[in-house]
Amino acid sequence: MIRALFRRLGSFAVVLAGVSFLTYGLVFLTPGDPASTILREQRQSPPSSAATEAFRAEHGLDEPFVTQYVSWLTDAVRGDLGTSYARSEPVASLLVEYLPNTLELALAAIGISLLLAVPTGVVSAVYHDTWIDRTGQLVATLGVSMPNFWLGYLLILVCSLWLGLTPVSGAGTIGHLVLPAITLGTATAAVLTRLVRASMLEALEAEYVDTARSKGVRERVVVTKHALRNALVPVLALVGLQFGFVLNGAVVVEVVFQRPGLGTLLVDAVFARDVPVIQGVVLVTATAFVSINQLVDLASLALDPRLEPTSIGGGAR
Repeated sequence: MIRALFRRLGSFAVVLAGVSFLTYGLVFLTPGDPASTILREQRQSPPSSAATEAFRAEHGLDEPFVTQYVSWLTDAVRGDLGTSYARSEPVASLLVEYLPNTLELALAAIGISLLLAVPTGVVSAVYHDTWIDRTGQLVATLGVSMPNFWLGYLLILVCSLWLGLTPVSGAGTIGHLVLPAITLGTATAAVLTRLVRASMLEALEAEYVDTARSKGVRERVVVTKHALRNALVPVLALVGLQFGFVLNGAVVVEVVFQRPGLGTLLVDAVFARDVPVIQGVVLVTATAFVSINQLVDLASLALDPRLEPTSIGGGAR
């Protein structure tokens, strides 16, 4: 057990180091000079060569790539994520300020997707090859096909501008959360619906279900207690993977609804070439993604003890 724990922690560290290195490298190779970009934004005029060189020297931007990355990584291991070039604030403080809104949105979106996907998938499986099943599959296909930004603007138009039911943008209340969560959770719900349906169809054809039916167990109990419990194991694994996609989708959704969060923070940092903030957001996102996969692994084991834990990100087998 101890050996497995250390192996997981080692894999965790390797994943985060790899993600941080790739991100730092991509930002470094992106055309443009962070010093010129940030100084121009702050002063609303082209900066002088002396001011640009001074900014680069102050933040170590005149050093080679490897030196910059090793310096950042060393500080990050110590818990120091650096200071934002554009805002002159500690990156850790910015993450603490913006992270709760993104987590709130992501959890709400996952909750909505499960509330939509599980009942729809179960009903489609129970009534497979009927109009109910075909309708559920059609809705799932539409959910996957609609881009987040298009659905977001459509919900703003109908629910906010026409009906006046919810605020157009911002955060802080349930009203501000409803439309972004629906927008973000729809695509995930569509994917989960298909998996729930497929898993339920497989479970309903299993021998233990036939045995339960032969003993006179009511069909509702067979579906909810026997089949659904086993069908949820692969669904939980996919939820862990979808959480990462939800965090990525939050970037678009937060911009559409002008919702303060890691998404808007990341977009602003990319345009400003604010490397410490970009690295901080990516590091937090990667940590959340890998951690959620570990929790999903444990939850899968709780549902089916016959499964064995796998390495980080692999779910259960």
